[in-house]
Amino acid sequence: MMLSSCASVPDADEVIEQSNPPNNVRIMGTHGPLSAKQSAAVLGKLSNDGKVVSSLERHLAIEQAVAESPLIAGNGTQLLQDGPATFKAIFQAARAAKDHINLEYYIFQDVAYEGTKLSELLTQKIREGVQVNLIYDSIGSIDTPSEFFTRLRQAGAKVVEFNPVNPLKANSRYSINDRDHRKIFIVDGRLAIVGGINLSVDYQSAPFEGKSKEKTEGGAVSWHDTDLQLEGPVVAQLQKLFVDHWVEQGGPQLDTRNFYPDTGRKGNELARVIGSSPHTAASRYYVTLISAIRNAEKNVSLTAAYFVPTDEEMEALTSAAKRGVDVRILLPHLSDAKSALFIQRSNYTNLLEAGVKIYELPNVMLHSKTAVIDGVWSVVGSSNFDHRSVLYNDEVDVVILGSDTADALQKMFEEDLKRAAQINLAAWSKRSLWERLGEVGTRILQKLF
Repeated sequence: MMLSSCASVPDADEVIEQSNPPNNVRIMGTHGPLSAKQSAAVLGKLSNDGKVVSSLERHLAIEQAVAESPLIAGNGTQLLQDGPATFKAIFQAARAAKDHINLEYYIFQDVAYEGTKLSELLTQKIREGVQVNLIYDSIGSIDTPSEFFTRLRQAGAKVVEFNPVNPLKANSRYSINDRDHRKIFIVDGRLAIVGGINLSVDYQSAPFEGKSKEKTEGGAVSWHDTDLQLEGPVVAQLQKLFVDHWVEQGGPQLDTRNFYPDTGRKGNELARVIGSSPHTAASRYYVTLISAIRNAEKNVSLTAAYFVPTDEEMEALTSAAKRGVDVRILLPHLSDAKSALFIQRSNYTNLLEAGVKIYELPNVMLHSKTAVIDGVWSVVGSSNFDHRSVLYNDEVDVVILGSDTADALQKMFEEDLKRAAQINLAAWSKRSLWERLGEVGTRILQKLF
């Protein structure tokens, strides 16, 4: 994680007030926008609990105004847990590509699946006439040999380096702090994969296989993460984010003639893509998540890789617990950022006293960024629960409305809780002096992460 200069976190209430939320939530169908009556009917079917539906409608009005992207019906979804499952889906989809493969990743390495390297597969697809376009973050991929990207360029791929470390190669909006933290994979404008999983060799092994032993910081340990595969009309919104970044970074001309096909209806899930950027007045996802937690009626299940909450995020979580919402947070026991782990734990006392339940997952590097609220609203994406994602990173998160995805994500959450250790307030109050001093010292750095 990069240290960053101090900047002001936006006031979520002020952003919501200025966004002027509409009276009615609108949904885009496969053949155009649904009427207000049709949209209300669709939302009413999401839950048998009238209070949940009412609260959801209040939140979605805010989400609609803040996200500035449509809620789209007719999508199919599949959750992908950990690197092997995601790499399998990526390699299978890439092999089936007919027109284009677009990739945008913070960490972009030459990963392999079942003996085939990604560079080999992409080169083969280029020979078949498929265009390959990729964006990689200059800092996130700093350890990737430049020869890797050179080989792809020589094979015919178009490559863009996001905000190069060398400012002489950057565009006019350059800032070393502004990083492309997105993870987006798109094939033929019909299928997309997003989430927290980078194209990193760290993900090539599966966690929880065999007798895993906890490793110290810097040691080899499997990464545990979540991606979401999407098919249907919502893919066009991810494609738009990719193209916007490409143009913004001065990439070469793209052949976009087949980027936005008519996918037809692929499932029953409603989906909204939320692209956040430091160039907008406030992080769209940040305000959306706060609103979703504030409007929760029954339960909030949150998984966070780096838990460095803002004051408003802490207030949203503790207030929800105090009003009777079952708030459970799954957090890492190990971290590649030791100071972030200290900051995470420095918030435990306030959360526990409010009634929030906290769990730490051992033996793996937890990297997921997911949430499920009231069994109907769920999200998978790249945004961390920290200040960097709010202030400096370009992020992408996908909100799904529907019980199928929410149930599947909740089941994954419950399985992780079985492997996790719950933090008890009485026991936590007896932690060592060394731990307390570490929390106090790093708390000063909270706004830098």
